[in-house]
Amino acid sequence: MENDVGWLSKFFSRKDEDEDVDPSNLSLIEGGGARTGADRTSHFPRFHGSATDQLRGFRGGPEDRVRLKLRDAFTPAQPVADIQHLAGRTAVLRSLIRSLEDQRLHVVLYGERGIGKTSLLRALTELGHEAQYLVRYTSCGEESDFGALFRSVIETIPLLYHADHDPTAAEIEQGKALDSLLPAGPLSANQISDLFSRLSGTRLLIILDEFDRSPHSGFRRSIAELIKNLSDRSIRVQLVIAGVASNLAELVEHIPSIRRNIFGLRVPAMDAAEVRQMIEIGENASGMTFDEKAVQLIISFSCGSPYLASLLGQHAGMSAIDRGVREAGMVDVAEAVRIAVDEIEQRVSERSVETIRRAFAEGQDYALATLARIAMTHGGRLDTKSGEQASVCAHAIAEAGLPYDLVVPIGNPQDGRYEFREEGLPTYLWMLVAREQVDDPLKAVSRIGG
Repeated sequence: MENDVGWLSKFFSRKDEDEDVDPSNLSLIEGGGARTGADRTSHFPRFHGSATDQLRGFRGGPEDRVRLKLRDAFTPAQPVADIQHLAGRTAVLRSLIRSLEDQRLHVVLYGERGIGKTSLLRALTELGHEAQYLVRYTSCGEESDFGALFRSVIETIPLLYHADHDPTAAEIEQGKALDSLLPAGPLSANQISDLFSRLSGTRLLIILDEFDRSPHSGFRRSIAELIKNLSDRSIRVQLVIAGVASNLAELVEHIPSIRRNIFGLRVPAMDAAEVRQMIEIGENASGMTFDEKAVQLIISFSCGSPYLASLLGQHAGMSAIDRGVREAGMVDVAEAVRIAVDEIEQRVSERSVETIRRAFAEGQDYALATLARIAMTHGGRLDTKSGEQASVCAHAIAEAGLPYDLVVPIGNPQDGRYEFREEGLPTYLWMLVAREQVDDPLKAVSRIGG
């Protein structure tokens, strides 16, 4: 230490550039023998591709190509963009199309987050365009304004489709849209209905995604009024609303008579065959394979959630690539579960995380896992008075859900319906139990996969 201090003192006090300095120390500060900027950062992780989705020529190898394809095949953070990558869901799509095409109904598509509503709407959009429908997709938000939202839709519809305008008229040639016929300022449901009543030569589907994000009752009341007007006048416009179960009840509550004009369609959890199909689609798109035990674990651990199936599939595939192999096995699914827990935990409140740790330490992991599974496969609802799992649900709620304040009643407590206090808790709990089991995957399949 004394020598080091002496060297530093000599370095800062020297007057002559020729003064002797220990070369080994000098290399740390001056250019001679010093590591370049590139060398100093060589130990940091790197992106495997570029933002243009092209592999970097100087580093992209076969593994990087598979990695890029794997990211496109499994997209847990994004809806499925290409209908060819949509696994299963044929029954839901068939019901959705039949209600729109045959019965001319408006549809409320509901289910918990991560169940695949937006992916279904993307598929519906593609199929609607194929059938020459005009399809307009928009997302709702906390500040959604009824008039502004529908004005933004109307301004994309060519004036060509208005019954009172000749196709050769100057306005048509100028490319004007229907919004040119609207007055300035706020819009009412009646004004929009009047304009849509003149729609001709096509049918219009308006998709309102994330309807549950809008907290304003006035916005929802206007939507209900619009549905009534469109239905009563047989106007060639239909709404497809994606949200949660309570949204259907709220719309009907505003105008009870529209009940006969709305079809409520719950998006169910994926079955084992659909999860398997998702993995097969990923295999075909990426060139990776998953052995049968890995597939079984993903089916069990995903619990019918498209989000979890995609998340585990992607991370398991990446883990296999990191190991230098092209077939994902149980060890890769185990690693995927660990990564998933870390990611999902960031979306849960610290209070809930600490409460769950205490509950698990006190032996309540199985009871909470039971509630998580029921919630994930029943639209987030925990019913203690009806359904084949009512008694099991009631016992688990009494044993762990209520004592740890992780579930709350829906409406009147006497009705016996509950939900988790936080929307993300079922997924988090389920993955925590999965993580407990990954050291013995076969046991995990038998315990929580049934």
